[in-house]
Amino acid sequence: MAEHDPCAAGMGDGGYPSDCELTQGLLARSRDAGRPVPRSEEWLKVLPRAAQVRLLLLDVDGVLTDGTIIYTPGGGESKGFNTQDGFGLRMLQECGLEVGLITARQSEAVTRRAADLHLKYVYQGAGRKNEVYESLLRQTGLRPPQTAYMGDDWLDLPLLARVGLAAAPANAVVEVRQRVHYVTASSGGSGAVREVCELILEARGELAALLRKYS
Repeated sequence: MAEHDPCAAGMGDGGYPSDCELTQGLLARSRDAGRPVPRSEEWLKVLPRAAQVRLLLLDVDGVLTDGTIIYTPGGGESKGFNTQDGFGLRMLQECGLEVGLITARQSEAVTRRAADLHLKYVYQGAGRKNEVYESLLRQTGLRPPQTAYMGDDWLDLPLLARVGLAAAPANAVVEVRQRVHYVTASSGGSGAVREVCELILEARGELAALLRKYS
Protein backbone atom coordinates (compact mmCIF):
# COMPACT_ATOMS: atom_id res chain seq x y z
CA MET A 1 0.00 0.00 0.00
CA ALA A 2 1.33 3.43 -0.90
CA GLU A 3 2.20 5.69 2.03
CA HIS A 4 -0.39 8.41 2.66
CA ASP A 5 0.73 11.85 1.49
CA PRO A 6 -1.07 14.56 3.55
CA CYS A 7 -0.37 17.10 0.80
CA ALA A 8 -1.41 14.96 -2.18
CA ALA A 9 -4.64 16.87 -2.73
CA GLY A 10 -3.04 20.27 -2.60
CA MET A 11 0.18 20.12 -4.59
CA GLY A 12 1.57 23.47 -5.61
CA ASP A 13 1.35 24.57 -9.21
CA GLY A 14 4.27 25.29 -11.47
CA GLY A 15 6.77 23.34 -9.37
CA TYR A 16 6.32 25.58 -6.30
CA PRO A 17 5.51 23.95 -2.92
CA SER A 18 1.98 24.33 -1.63
CA ASP A 19 1.13 25.78 1.80
CA CYS A 20 0.60 22.23 3.01
CA GLU A 21 4.05 21.16 1.83
CA LEU A 22 5.67 24.15 3.50
CA THR A 23 3.88 23.34 6.76
CA GLN A 24 4.91 19.69 6.61
CA GLY A 25 8.51 20.76 5.98
CA LEU A 26 8.50 23.02 9.03
CA LEU A 27 7.03 20.24 11.16
CA ALA A 28 9.72 17.83 9.95
CA ARG A 29 12.50 20.28 10.78
CA SER A 30 10.97 20.83 14.22
CA ARG A 31 10.98 17.07 14.87
CA ASP A 32 14.56 16.79 13.66
CA ALA A 33 15.66 19.61 15.96
CA GLY A 34 14.74 17.51 18.99
CA ARG A 35 16.76 14.50 17.92
CA PRO A 36 20.27 13.85 19.27
CA VAL A 37 23.11 14.83 16.94
CA PRO A 38 24.99 11.71 15.77
CA ARG A 39 28.40 11.56 17.42
CA SER A 40 31.53 9.63 16.49
CA GLU A 41 33.03 6.93 18.69
CA GLU A 42 35.99 9.22 19.34
CA TRP A 43 33.66 11.98 20.57
CA LEU A 44 31.78 9.65 22.92
CA LYS A 45 35.02 8.14 24.24
CA VAL A 46 36.41 11.47 25.47
CA LEU A 47 33.21 12.81 27.06
CA PRO A 48 34.31 11.77 30.59
CA ARG A 49 37.54 13.72 30.16
CA ALA A 50 35.77 16.73 28.68
CA ALA A 51 33.26 16.80 31.55
CA GLN A 52 36.04 17.69 34.00
CA VAL A 53 37.41 20.65 32.02
CA ARG A 54 37.25 24.07 33.66
CA LEU A 55 39.94 25.81 31.60
CA LEU A 56 40.49 25.55 27.85
CA LEU A 57 43.89 26.66 26.56
CA LEU A 58 44.64 27.16 22.88
CA ASP A 59 47.56 27.62 20.56
CA VAL A 60 46.84 30.29 17.94
CA ASP A 61 48.51 29.66 14.56
CA GLY A 62 47.06 26.51 13.01
CA VAL A 63 44.36 26.26 15.70
CA LEU A 64 42.46 29.54 15.93
CA THR A 65 43.76 30.32 12.42
CA ASP A 66 44.64 28.21 9.40
CA GLY A 67 48.31 28.91 10.05
CA THR A 68 48.68 31.51 7.32
CA ILE A 69 50.62 34.65 8.24
CA ILE A 70 50.31 37.69 5.98
CA TYR A 71 52.90 40.44 6.38
CA THR A 72 51.50 43.90 5.88
CA PRO A 73 53.38 46.79 4.18
CA GLY A 74 53.68 48.61 7.51
CA GLY A 75 55.71 45.80 9.05
CA GLY A 76 52.84 44.12 10.91
CA GLU A 77 51.02 40.90 10.19
CA SER A 78 47.42 39.85 9.75
CA LYS A 79 45.57 36.67 10.64
CA GLY A 80 42.08 35.37 9.90
CA PHE A 81 39.85 34.20 12.77
CA ASN A 82 36.67 32.16 12.56
CA THR A 83 33.52 33.73 14.01
CA GLN A 84 32.04 30.32 14.88
CA ASP A 85 35.12 29.57 16.96
CA GLY A 86 34.63 32.89 18.71
CA PHE A 87 31.00 32.14 19.52
CA GLY A 88 31.98 28.74 20.89
CA LEU A 89 34.46 30.38 23.25
CA ARG A 90 31.82 32.87 24.34
CA MET A 91 29.48 29.97 25.15
CA LEU A 92 32.14 28.37 27.34
CA GLN A 93 32.58 31.63 29.21
CA GLU A 94 28.82 31.97 29.55
CA CYS A 95 28.83 28.61 31.33
CA GLY A 96 31.56 29.65 33.74
CA LEU A 97 34.64 28.20 32.04
CA GLU A 98 37.83 30.15 31.46
CA VAL A 99 39.71 30.35 28.16
CA GLY A 100 43.34 31.20 27.52
CA LEU A 101 45.87 31.48 24.70
CA ILE A 102 49.47 30.26 24.81
CA THR A 103 51.41 31.02 21.64
CA ALA A 104 55.10 31.19 20.78
CA ARG A 105 54.57 34.16 18.46
CA GLN A 106 53.81 37.78 19.27
CA SER A 107 51.07 39.49 17.26
CA GLU A 108 48.91 42.57 17.63
CA ALA A 109 46.15 40.69 15.80
CA VAL A 110 46.11 38.12 18.61
CA THR A 111 46.02 40.87 21.23
CA ARG A 112 43.01 42.40 19.53
CA ARG A 113 41.20 39.09 19.07
CA ALA A 114 41.76 38.15 22.71
CA ALA A 115 40.35 41.53 23.79
CA ASP A 116 37.30 41.06 21.55
CA LEU A 117 36.62 37.70 23.21
CA HIS A 118 37.38 38.96 26.74
CA LEU A 119 39.92 36.19 27.31
CA LYS A 120 41.38 36.18 30.81
CA TYR A 121 44.68 34.46 30.08
CA VAL A 122 46.80 35.52 27.11
CA TYR A 123 50.46 34.52 26.81
CA GLN A 124 52.37 35.50 23.68
CA GLY A 125 56.03 34.89 22.97
CA ALA A 126 55.80 31.76 25.13
CA GLY A 127 58.52 29.45 23.81
CA ARG A 128 58.25 27.18 26.88
CA LYS A 129 54.54 26.56 27.09
CA ASN A 130 54.81 24.06 29.93
CA GLU A 131 56.26 26.74 32.21
CA VAL A 132 53.30 29.00 31.46
CA TYR A 133 50.96 26.10 32.12
CA GLU A 134 52.51 25.25 35.49
CA SER A 135 52.20 28.91 36.47
CA LEU A 136 48.53 28.85 35.48
CA LEU A 137 47.89 25.79 37.63
CA ARG A 138 49.34 27.58 40.64
CA GLN A 139 47.42 30.74 39.83
CA THR A 140 44.03 29.09 39.33
CA GLY A 141 44.31 26.19 41.77
CA LEU A 142 43.18 23.81 39.03
CA ARG A 143 44.51 20.29 38.57
CA PRO A 144 45.65 18.93 35.17
CA PRO A 145 42.46 16.84 34.66
CA GLN A 146 40.48 20.08 34.82
CA THR A 147 42.38 21.61 31.92
CA ALA A 148 42.35 21.13 28.16
CA TYR A 149 44.75 22.25 25.48
CA MET A 150 44.55 22.30 21.70
CA GLY A 151 47.71 22.45 19.60
CA ASP A 152 48.91 21.49 16.16
CA ASP A 153 52.73 21.21 16.10
CA TRP A 154 55.76 19.81 17.91
CA LEU A 155 56.07 22.81 20.26
CA ASP A 156 52.70 21.81 21.70
CA LEU A 157 53.62 18.20 22.56
CA PRO A 158 54.93 18.75 26.12
CA LEU A 159 51.80 20.66 27.12
CA LEU A 160 49.46 18.24 25.36
CA ALA A 161 50.99 15.48 27.48
CA ARG A 162 50.10 17.29 30.73
CA VAL A 163 46.45 18.25 30.34
CA GLY A 164 43.36 16.18 31.05
CA LEU A 165 41.97 16.67 27.55
CA ALA A 166 44.44 17.03 24.68
CA ALA A 167 42.97 17.99 21.31
CA ALA A 168 44.29 18.74 17.84
CA PRO A 169 42.74 20.12 14.65
CA ALA A 170 42.56 17.96 11.54
CA ASN A 171 45.49 19.88 10.02
CA ALA A 172 47.86 19.14 12.93
CA VAL A 173 51.11 17.34 12.15
CA VAL A 174 50.89 13.58 12.40
CA GLU A 175 53.02 13.35 15.56
CA VAL A 176 50.50 15.54 17.37
CA ARG A 177 47.44 13.75 16.01
CA GLN A 178 48.87 10.44 17.21
CA ARG A 179 49.29 11.64 20.80
CA VAL A 180 46.11 13.54 21.62
CA HIS A 181 42.81 12.30 23.00
CA TYR A 182 40.70 13.90 20.28
CA VAL A 183 41.25 15.10 16.71
CA THR A 184 38.57 17.39 15.31
CA ALA A 185 36.91 16.86 11.94
CA SER A 186 37.62 20.50 11.07
CA SER A 187 40.96 22.19 10.46
CA GLY A 188 42.36 25.13 12.39
CA GLY A 189 40.64 28.39 11.52
CA SER A 190 37.67 26.47 10.08
CA GLY A 191 35.67 25.50 13.15
CA ALA A 192 38.06 23.17 14.98
CA VAL A 193 37.90 25.22 18.18
CA ARG A 194 34.11 25.40 17.99
CA GLU A 195 34.02 21.61 17.81
CA VAL A 196 36.04 21.28 21.01
CA CYS A 197 33.85 23.89 22.71
CA GLU A 198 30.73 21.91 21.86
CA LEU A 199 32.40 18.69 23.01
CA ILE A 200 33.07 20.22 26.43
CA LEU A 201 29.61 21.77 26.67
CA GLU A 202 27.90 18.49 25.75
CA ALA A 203 30.00 16.60 28.28
CA ARG A 204 28.89 19.09 30.96
CA GLY A 205 25.24 18.68 29.93
CA GLU A 206 24.89 22.32 28.86
CA LEU A 207 24.90 22.19 25.07
CA ALA A 208 21.20 21.39 24.58
CA ALA A 209 20.10 24.20 26.90
CA LEU A 210 22.29 26.69 25.05
CA LEU A 211 20.82 25.61 21.72
CA ARG A 212 17.30 26.13 23.05
CA LYS A 213 18.29 29.56 24.34
CA TYR A 214 19.54 30.71 20.95
CA SER A 215 16.92 28.93 18.83
